[in-house]
Amino acid sequence: MKFIRDIFAEKKATGKPVVSFEFFPPKTEEGDRNLLEKQIPALIATRPDFCSVTYGAGGSTREKTLMIVDRIQREHQLTALAHLTCVNHTQAEIGSLLEKFRALGCKNILALRGDAPGGGEFQLTPGGFEFSSQLVKFIRDAGDFSIGVAGFPEGHIANKISKQADWQHLKEKTDAGADFVLTQLFFDNADFFEFRDHVTKKLGVQIPIVPGIIAILSAAQITRFTQLCGSKIPPALRAKLDALGNDDEAAMKFGIEYATQQCEELLRVGVPGLHFYTLNKAHSTVQVLKNLGLA
Repeated sequence: MKFIRDIFAEKKATGKPVVSFEFFPPKTEEGDRNLLEKQIPALIATRPDFCSVTYGAGGSTREKTLMIVDRIQREHQLTALAHLTCVNHTQAEIGSLLEKFRALGCKNILALRGDAPGGGEFQLTPGGFEFSSQLVKFIRDAGDFSIGVAGFPEGHIANKISKQADWQHLKEKTDAGADFVLTQLFFDNADFFEFRDHVTKKLGVQIPIVPGIIAILSAAQITRFTQLCGSKIPPALRAKLDALGNDDEAAMKFGIEYATQQCEELLRVGVPGLHFYTLNKAHSTVQVLKNLGLA
């Protein structure tokens, strides 16, 4: 498997964007089968560069994350990015997890502070890390990993000061040894451009910054999702979703069109890649890639 930092370097040399997908570990055996046997194969048929597998709040899906990463790399020969969080982990436990990832041939880690179980306030684990920048440095010192971090164009939902203050944390993660940034999803490209220009021109961040994209599947679902992650739904988009109401089929079709237009503009200005939040569903993301000529 490749280091993701090398994937970005190789694609930059060809002038082509890096395409990646994100999955989350399902809660049921049926969900596991659907993801592993149907959705992932359908998405991998588009020939992405890597995929990432999330890590539940407090490490609640740790074993499934390891399993899915292993299956993707062994069965599909596709580089996988494993998420790792500070929540509910001591440094010793994180060191042990890194050994498990290494044993599976996983060379890439997305270092996150992480969400507290139940959506509460983050609590420092005794003997653990308070900030994701500390986790980045720990992984960097462990060696043999390419490290990704999260960026938040609209500011992290837990940051009560300003988005600019939150963006400073990205600089700290970069200085600690991060290789690339995957952003939180957003629907207004202007938010991404403001974020990118601030961290690159004012803060001097030079690693690849990849926009996170989601194709809307239903009005109700995306409303819940954005409330959880803190991303806003612009007024014009909100009005369109309200007009579609409970027509999920129409919302999905519109979601494909909207995501395609977002990506077209982002590619025109030269973003290094596109990271798709698939919600474990292949159809919409595949259609967007086909529309872009990237499948």
